[in-house]
Amino acid sequence: MKIGLVTPYVYPLPGGVNQHVRYLYENLRLRGHDVRIITSSHGLQRASQGDVIRIGKGFSMPANGSMGTVTLSPRYLSQVRDVLEREQFDLLHFHEPFVPFLSLIVLRLSTSVNIATFHAYGGFSAAYEFGSKTMGSYADRLHGRIAVSAAARHFIDRFFPGDYKVIPNGVDIPRFQRAVPIARWRDGTPNLLFVGRFESRKGLLDLLRAYRILRKTGAECRLLIVGGGPQEREARRYVMTRRLGGVEFLGRVGDEERDALFK
Repeated sequence: MKIGLVTPYVYPLPGGVNQHVRYLYENLRLRGHDVRIITSSHGLQRASQGDVIRIGKGFSMPANGSMGTVTLSPRYLSQVRDVLEREQFDLLHFHEPFVPFLSLIVLRLSTSVNIATFHAYGGFSAAYEFGSKTMGSYADRLHGRIAVSAAARHFIDRFFPGDYKVIPNGVDIPRFQRAVPIARWRDGTPNLLFVGRFESRKGLLDLLRAYRILRKTGAECRLLIVGGGPQEREARRYVMTRRLGGVEFLGRVGDEERDALFK
């Protein structure tokens, strides 16, 4: 089967949706499917290469308590038509299809079976509230709808009611089984691990407050923090001003080291 995975975020930059797309791409290939990833360009990620097709340019902007991407191109219609005509997809799988504008243009012009996976959860969203009144015709073009959790289903169903199948994010169990624990952190002290972007919705500052309470009880433990983001300075200041021991900021790490930390 010829499958196109459409991500509104610049692939392969770090992020939960892109990681989902990456492993979905790899596993579909293992099952014998012919797969392409349709994404935008940004920074050093400019040209289409191999199975990655780039259309338009992605721009970062605040969205849903994090940083999102809006993709723009003065030649959207012709570029998308050319790609769809050339590739002749049997199925297009959209991830967050209502994030403007790449996914919307591809969905509008698609003559394939269209499946969408919804990843996001949030409270009230003015953008989705507006979209629910203007993008109903796009939602009607979806032949199947997936949500990665009950929370994600509840969020999107408020704006675009429909039949959503909950399929949680997959876990590559063999990959973690192959990981070798890092000796430095195997000294008998219990380790707590945070992996993610340093922003309000990820809860790093809440975790630090909880960790401080835990340490005050006399618990011997260590907090390993992986990632980066806009709250890094605030998080480091919290640790320093409260002389909070046992906290290690490890920065951004590669896949192999991240997997090892989970061990």
